[in-house]
Amino acid sequence: MKLTSDSLAAHLAQHLLPAYLVSGDEPLLVGEAADAVRTRARALGFSERATHFLERGADWDEVSAAASNLSLFAQRRIIEIRLPSAKPGVAGGTALLKLAQTKDPDLLVLVIAPRLDRDAQSANWVKAIETEGAWVQIWPVDQQHLVAWLKARCRRLQLTVDDEALELLAERTEGNLLAAHQELEKLRLLFPDTPVTAAAVLASVADSARYDVAQLSEAALAGDTARALHVLAGLRAEGVEPTLVLWAVNKAARDLWHAQAAADAGAQPRTWQRQAAALAKGLRRARDVPFGHVALRAERADRMIKGRLAGNAWDELALLTAEFCTRPLLPLPRSSSNRYR
Repeated sequence: MKLTSDSLAAHLAQHLLPAYLVSGDEPLLVGEAADAVRTRARALGFSERATHFLERGADWDEVSAAASNLSLFAQRRIIEIRLPSAKPGVAGGTALLKLAQTKDPDLLVLVIAPRLDRDAQSANWVKAIETEGAWVQIWPVDQQHLVAWLKARCRRLQLTVDDEALELLAERTEGNLLAAHQELEKLRLLFPDTPVTAAAVLASVADSARYDVAQLSEAALAGDTARALHVLAGLRAEGVEPTLVLWAVNKAARDLWHAQAAADAGAQPRTWQRQAAALAKGLRRARDVPFGHVALRAERADRMIKGRLAGNAWDELALLTAEFCTRPLLPLPRSSSNRYR
C-alpha cells in the first residue's frame, strides 16, 4: 500500500499494518508521519520501542536479534530503523526483507529513510514493506502549494492569518517547512486572540527561505523574471557555487531549445513531471528568446567564474537569467555582440 502524508491520518484511524516505510527529504513531514504511526501503535498497546541508527555496512545481526527476542517488559514492540541512505546494502536489504515478512502480530516495523530513487524503489525490501504494510512517500511542498499548506496549518493551530500575511510568510520560509512551522508556533504565541497581518509577519518572521538550483531552472524556463532573480539572490546568500547556478540556467536554455525543435518537428517534447508546467510556459515564448545572446552571456559568466574575465560572476548570472527570461537588463558589451556580425 502506498500512502501520502495527507492520507496517513485517515488510514491510521482505521488500520495499523505490521510494517511502515516513511521516506522523503522533508524532515518536518517525515518526523510527523513517523510520530503518527508511533502514536497509533502506542494506543494499541505497543509500549516498547527499540530504535536502530544504521549506516551502510553496519552489523544488522543486532536488529534481527532484537526482533526475534521476546521482551521482558512489554508484549508488543516497535522496531524502528533509521537509514541515512536509501540503499542499506545487501545485508541491510536482506534483514529488512525478513523483518517485513515477519508474521508477528506483536511486532511493528517502522523504517525511516531519505527519498528513494528509482533503483531503491525497486528493491525487494521496499516491495515487501509495500505488500505487507505501507510505504508513506513524503514530497516537498512546492511554491504553488505552500500558501495552502500554511493555511491548513493555521487552521490546525487555530491561528487567523490574512492572505497577504500568508503570501509573505510563504516567501520567507519557502523550501524550509521546519522554519515555517516554527514561525507559525511563534505567531500563535504572539497573537493568540488577534488576526496576523503582513505587518506583523514583517516584524516577527525572519527570512528562512531555502532554494535549490532546480527552482531557479524552473522559474527561468517559465520566464518568471522576478521569481528567478529572487531565487538567484537566495542561492547567492546561501553560498551555492556559481558554477552550479550557471549549469542550471544553461540546462533550462538547452531544454527549451530542444523542446522547441521537437515541437517544430511535430514531436512531443520530452520532460520530467516537475518541469512540465514551466516548460509549457517556456514554449509559448520560445521564439522570443535570444538564444545567441544567452549563449554569450553564459560564456561571459563562465569566464568570470574561472577568473579569465574581469567582473562579478553573480552579476553576470543575473544578467544571463534576465536575458533568458526575455527581460534583458543591460545590452551585451560591444566586443561580445560583434561576434554575431
